[in-house]
Amino acid sequence: MTDNEKLDQQRLDDPTRRKVVTVGAGAVAAVGLGGAFAANAVAGERKTPGRGEPKPAPPEDCYQLTSEAVEGPYYIDADKLRRNVTEDKPGIPLTLSLRVIDTETCKPVRNAAVDIWHCDAVGVYSGYESQGSGGGGGGPAPTGSPTGTPTGTPSGPPPGGGGGGHQDPTDDTRYLRGTWHTDRHGHVTFKTIFPGWYQGRCVHIHVKVHVDGEWTDAGYEGGHTCHTGQFFFEEEAVIATMTVDPYVTNTKTRTTLTEDTIYDQSGTKGGLLKLRYHENDIAKGVLGSITMTVDTDATNDGEGGGGPAPSTSASPSASAS
Repeated sequence: MTDNEKLDQQRLDDPTRRKVVTVGAGAVAAVGLGGAFAANAVAGERKTPGRGEPKPAPPEDCYQLTSEAVEGPYYIDADKLRRNVTEDKPGIPLTLSLRVIDTETCKPVRNAAVDIWHCDAVGVYSGYESQGSGGGGGGPAPTGSPTGTPTGTPSGPPPGGGGGGHQDPTDDTRYLRGTWHTDRHGHVTFKTIFPGWYQGRCVHIHVKVHVDGEWTDAGYEGGHTCHTGQFFFEEEAVIATMTVDPYVTNTKTRTTLTEDTIYDQSGTKGGLLKLRYHENDIAKGVLGSITMTVDTDATNDGEGGGGPAPSTSASPSASAS
């Protein structure tokens, strides 16, 4: 072996040299492809597209409007501005984490007014305590066979509180109701309790989203209601509550999620909450979260009407608690 051949062999045996050769070969290959490989590697690490690069498409779910639902008979306008709506009502603590995004732009909806309201652990709505458990669902079930032929025209909402016909409040209680605004990320969080059930409906929470109004000292005024919906709970969680006080005292017939006439069985789009809780001890508390995709230009007041009707929602001022 000549001196030159020995020198070449030493270079190849040097691990540092082999590493340089390998990298160099890759660089040469990248240059040979017009630098495309290197450019793609850099682009893959960028969080935002560069000039001339296509923007990533928004998630497909962004374009799926959250299901609209009837308002129900127990909505009370001019509600309290607050995030904690519990008012010492007994029940399993529930943190409700909501987000509102615009279905057209996929951007968060800021400063929207979000209303929530629901029954207590035994199915009673504040403002309507004289109605008992739910919309006509209180009291014992009828026995025997019906007799005679019905006459006249039916009036009022159907049993179960699922109808759209509004009823005037019967008292001044306002527990488990409240209104708060979304932040710049479209988020709003409420502190409440896990709802109970009443005859004719599965466990649920009502919600409204108001936009294009103005926050004043008197509350939220003007604008319109772009979404009226309901949130629902998986059966496993509801069953877990049935052994916890005061839910264990609720003897009303329970409608399951699949039996409910309002829930459209479409999962998150239909209002099904994502829940987190200790499976063996739900009494410690539950976190429920969901993103609502709404059409901010539409009017969905849950009353079956259409058109750009302004919202009459105006909430008296109250300190956040």
